[in-house]
Parts: sequence; C-alpha cells; structure tokens
Amino acid sequence: MESIAVIFWSGTGNTATMAQEVVAGTGGQAKLINVTNTNADEAAAYDKLALGCPSMGDEVLEEDEMEPFFTALEGKISGKKVVLFGSYDWGDGQWMRDWAERTKKAGAVLAADPLIVNLSPDADGKAKCRELGKALADA
Repeated sequence: MESIAVIFWSGTGNTATMAQEVVAGTGGQAKLINVTNTNADEAAAYDKLALGCPSMGDEVLEEDEMEPFFTALEGKISGKKVVLFGSYDWGDGQWMRDWAERTKKAGAVLAADPLIVNLSPDADGKAKCRELGKALADA
C-alpha cells in the first residue's frame, strides 16, 4: 500500500477541517500532519501528498510556514501524485491556481483538480474533501 500524507496549515480551523475530511476520504490510510510538525524531507518520503493551505493576504500561501515548506518541497515532488486544497474568504482562487501551476512545474502529477471552499466547509464541502481524498488514494 502506498503511503499518503495530508499536510496542512490552518489559521482559523477551516483548512484543518478540510484536511480531516480528506483523510477520511482516503479510508483513513493517510497520516494527518500539521505543517509545523514536518519538513520537506519527511514529506517527500510519502508516496502521495495532499497539501492544504488557505488563501492569505493578497491570495498567497501562508508566508511563515507553508510557503517556506512548499518552496523546500518543490525540488522533491517530481513524479509524485499530489492534490491541493484550502479555504478562502475573498478573491477568486488565484492563490490555488498559482499553487497548482507551481506544483505541475515541479513535476508532480495533480491527481485531481484543486479544491477550494469558502470559509468553513459545509456538508457539501466536506463531501468534496472526502472525494478529493478518495481520488488521491485511488490515483
């Protein structure tokens, strides 16, 4: 069985809730990891990755933890299956489009379209998170 990590940063808990649902969608086979408790080398040891971060500031990744983590990870994910997710409160999802483009340029394979949810995920948003986790597990 391939190893899966769901690595996330969350400021208000919305993306953390999404991360928990993504894990549930994998059938519980993924390890849930707050980005503060890992590093790029540890993350790269997993076969598949789900990465979650809300939109921050002017539609960018969180700058103190997730951005440096992802920058370090970019050179280590070529060929890996990856999914991206996060919550937002404003904007149109530009941070996620930028993140997806960076992920593809790093050589990773997006196993599903990135998922964004406005604010806290409702029942439909949670279901979409579980679908994302299943897509990654099945990829």
